[in-house]
Amino acid sequence: MRTSLAVPEEVLDAFGETWQTEGLDSRSRAIREAMQEYVERHSDLEAAAGTVTAAVVYDYEHERTIEALHDVQHDYQDVIISTSHAHQGDWCLETVFCSGEAARLRQLVYQLKDFDGVRRVKVTVLTE
Repeated sequence: MRTSLAVPEEVLDAFGETWQTEGLDSRSRAIREAMQEYVERHSDLEAAAGTVTAAVVYDYEHERTIEALHDVQHDYQDVIISTSHAHQGDWCLETVFCSGEAARLRQLVYQLKDFDGVRRVKVTVLTE
């Protein structure tokens, strides 16, 4: 199946350098692998059930989002047990440590991923 994407030039250039450095045989293969990794991460998060412990790491533009992100953290205080915060220029790196129902964690993660001003969200989940 063929498809087209709108991708900023600097991202496409960096992606091209990356797949070539890794020795992949084509950009199409690199895109397929990246998509598969994305689907696997989503599937792993969706498969989590019951009580889980997790670290959610995300970066965001400080001035643009800090107040609204604090509101989100307060909305999820039933699962967020602690936070760690670091500054890098206009950007912040935040880690929230969570413990609670997997469904509630997923809600938090998906809300952060859809948040304007948040660039990346990474999750590590411990399950029993």
